[in-house]
Amino acid sequence: MNACSIRDLTKEYVLKSETVRALRGVSFDVPEGDYVAIMGPSGSGKSTLLNLLGCLDLPSSGELLLGTDNVATMTDDQLAEIRSRRIGFVFQSYNLIQQLTVVENIQVPLYYQGKLGPKERKRCIDLAQRVGLEDRLGHRPMQLSGGQQQRVAIARSLVNDPYFILADEATGNLDSKTTAEILALFDQLNSEGRTIIMVTHEDEVAERAKRIVRLRDGLLQSDEQNSMESRKEAAARGLELIPPEARGSLNDSLEVKA
Repeated sequence: MNACSIRDLTKEYVLKSETVRALRGVSFDVPEGDYVAIMGPSGSGKSTLLNLLGCLDLPSSGELLLGTDNVATMTDDQLAEIRSRRIGFVFQSYNLIQQLTVVENIQVPLYYQGKLGPKERKRCIDLAQRVGLEDRLGHRPMQLSGGQQQRVAIARSLVNDPYFILADEATGNLDSKTTAEILALFDQLNSEGRTIIMVTHEDEVAERAKRIVRLRDGLLQSDEQNSMESRKEAAARGLELIPPEARGSLNDSLEVKA
């Protein structure tokens, strides 16, 4: 089954008297358990595609299926429901609430659904531990490093068991070592069956994905598989940037799956 399917997707904007065709008929599938990097130069349409995949906007034409549901025909309220329940977001700027603790930030999607019981809180604590923040549960974002804040965001993206994680330049604000740690975490999540769609402009980030989808001028330029060998080599290079004492289970990131 596909986590999402894009069929002849177009998006047009009217700026003053000019019509801008940001997407001009893009089609591809993202099977469950896939790991896709979306790349392209400025003006290629990748930001527009990101907004559509995140149900933040509607296409001008075409189909966008999440599972079997065509979100291209949904109302704003229905899109909001999809965003809160079926998509996990990870942003470049983390988008954490400064007044909340690590656990409370992970709980935010559940808050909007009225799910804040003991069972849900335990799940949030478990997710914080899953991303290596077991000793930071009561900390607030200003007390965390950039990498730790991004770990909170990743845990938050998992709390609703989404169809896929949508990551927008998720390592753009991080140094090389912290980038390596976050990418190793994404590798682990994908090896567990999580579907990841990542928008990036960095080749070394895209090399960790199973596929690279490239856009240019609103069109699909290429859709290519990364070989298992190249992914393992990229993971090994990343692991070399992490101090041995900080690696722990990140060594598992070398066990990437095709």
